[in-house]
Amino acid sequence: MGQRVTREDFEHTYTDEPHATRRREILKKYPEVKTLFGPDPTVLFWVSLIVLFQVCSLHFVKDLSWPYMLLTAYCIGGTLNHSLMLAVHEISHNLVFGFRWPAANRAVGMLANLPLGFPIASTFKPYHLMHHRYLGVKGQDSDLPTDLEAKLFCTTFGKIVWIMLLPFFYGFRPMYVHQLPIATSEYVNFVVQLIFDALVVYFFNFHALLYLVLGSLMSMGLHPMSGHFIAEHYLFSKGQETYSYYGPFNWLSFNVGYHNEHHDFPFIAYTKLPKLRAMVPEYYENLHIHDSWIKVLYRFITDPTIGPNARTVREKSKIKELKNVDVLVEKWEIDVNGIADKTGVPKYESESTEENIVANGYAIPKANGVANGHIVPKTNG
Repeated sequence: MGQRVTREDFEHTYTDEPHATRRREILKKYPEVKTLFGPDPTVLFWVSLIVLFQVCSLHFVKDLSWPYMLLTAYCIGGTLNHSLMLAVHEISHNLVFGFRWPAANRAVGMLANLPLGFPIASTFKPYHLMHHRYLGVKGQDSDLPTDLEAKLFCTTFGKIVWIMLLPFFYGFRPMYVHQLPIATSEYVNFVVQLIFDALVVYFFNFHALLYLVLGSLMSMGLHPMSGHFIAEHYLFSKGQETYSYYGPFNWLSFNVGYHNEHHDFPFIAYTKLPKLRAMVPEYYENLHIHDSWIKVLYRFITDPTIGPNARTVREKSKIKELKNVDVLVEKWEIDVNGIADKTGVPKYESESTEENIVANGYAIPKANGVANGHIVPKTNG
């Protein structure tokens, strides 16, 4: 129904991933950018405040009629829950307490997860880091829609349905594309979430739990906040893979709109991304940007040249491998000498490459097949 998407395939590229290239150029020209590296614990304050508000609001929504409950969930509960999802995104980069305190970061992630109603925090992290490492690589980047999605949702109406189903695609696509071993932290996340949900039902009612869950699901579909899903990497300007947005929704989204900046330097906390842009303006001011997530959704639905396959894909062979490291982590999160400063921020004393990390003999120990985040000397056997 409606216009059919004219694009027949994904946009294939045979160039290197642009963010690593730009990162090297920026650090060479502006080494002072390294002063922006590091966590910002204010995330914990905002997460705590939103979680407290959401829990307190259950007293008022538990007895609302279905129409008023759904409206409130869409406008208020869902918006705040989506904000918490983007806090989970920030936390996945260890940007609350730094790289030396992975357990503390995970705990804050689980706290942010509570009002969402279903566990995502611990599972999101490894898949999201792969998205950064393997941007646009089929079979590795689970942010890429599948070929089946592109074929099934290729009309105006189909794109509307696809957007409404985004929470399910984001939830289950990673297991289809590249399923990773389940970490202990994921089991903990599941149990903690189950206990919280049970307490919501016990102290309020099932209606209150539905308010949280439905708010989360609706906010990931046809909702202004979900515009960032489309805005970040879908092709609105030929040859550009990532797009930034500098509008007011950044106040609710932990500056996820600064997406080019974030992919260039994922270890810069959300509060410092505007400073990065101001520090190196020539690298960002000429890029295409979005001025409205709502307009992004509207154009995606109505523009026949854009569909789920309006994404850049590249061959895995174009990405350098960390062949002797147990898990993929971004190089700026590791000091190749195995030493971080007291804040947990890698010193980044040299423009190290992945090969330097391997050559220096550092790896990440596994727990149940998944790295626990500590850097230790690699040993034989």
